[in-house]
Amino acid sequence: MADESARERILSAAEELFAEAGFAATPTSRIAERAGVPKGLVHYYFTRKPDLLAALVERLPEELIPLEQVVVAGDVGESLHRLVDRLDEALDSSAMLSHLLWREADTHPAVLEAMQARFARIVGQIRAVIAASLTGNGRHPDIDSAAHLLALAVSYRHSVARHDVDEHRGIRRELDFIASALA
Repeated sequence: MADESARERILSAAEELFAEAGFAATPTSRIAERAGVPKGLVHYYFTRKPDLLAALVERLPEELIPLEQVVVAGDVGESLHRLVDRLDEALDSSAMLSHLLWREADTHPAVLEAMQARFARIVGQIRAVIAASLTGNGRHPDIDSAAHLLALAVSYRHSVARHDVDEHRGIRRELDFIASALA
């Protein structure tokens, strides 16, 4: 148990320091100091400094939301609003980490790959919510394009969330536009 808490302290210290100074400007000795552990313990858990980034990606909250918690049959707009509200709740617990990882994705291929996989999961989640909420009106709207467009908007908001001066605005207008295009 003590080992797990040391590992968690190291990850928390790395997250804070990477957010403050950036990945490249943060030596592992500072991480060890902030975590209150010997420097060798940092390298015991994380052989290379980029391994810390990979572990931080795993700390992002899982974005998979059960359909029954957000889908309103026949109401794409309300279903999408509920989904985005739930995705935003997850963001509230990880805004700094999400921003940090998007920033580091430019120089660390493993982080970029993990963030792209996360984006693909969000697209899939949105696609499933749209499909489950549509009624059989005979039309076959372009669900894939709508899901991808909304995922881009959500991901953008989450990547800049800590800089958002109007955090309560949300994306209501964009959600309503997509819902009306699908209806």
